[in-house]
Amino acid sequence: MQIPAAVEALSALAHPSRLGAFRMLIRAGEAGVPAGEIAREIGAVPSTLSTHLTILTHAGLIRSRREGRSIIYLADYDGMRDLLAFLMADCCAGRPEICAPLSDIAQAAACCAALETPCG
Repeated sequence: MQIPAAVEALSALAHPSRLGAFRMLIRAGEAGVPAGEIAREIGAVPSTLSTHLTILTHAGLIRSRREGRSIIYLADYDGMRDLLAFLMADCCAGRPEICAPLSDIAQAAACCAALETPCG
């Protein structure tokens, strides 16, 4: 990921409603969430929600699919991983103890979907 793309992604997340929607979509996984449910969760009117979702989509953090008359939004995990990798790329400056807590957080957040238990 290049700096302009990272800035766009970070800027997209720098709003409470967009951050809330993104976190909701991360929790939802591949099932995704219909736009109306996102609007209710973050307390946004449809036109405002549309703007928020467009910004997140252009930043590469979410994607959508059509199911009948509904649009289902999903987190774009590749985009999220790219952003996290960009942020971590220069971590530590040769001192792994600086980033060790981040590694612990990432490992604690990982889960095995089939087992529904933390991986380790």
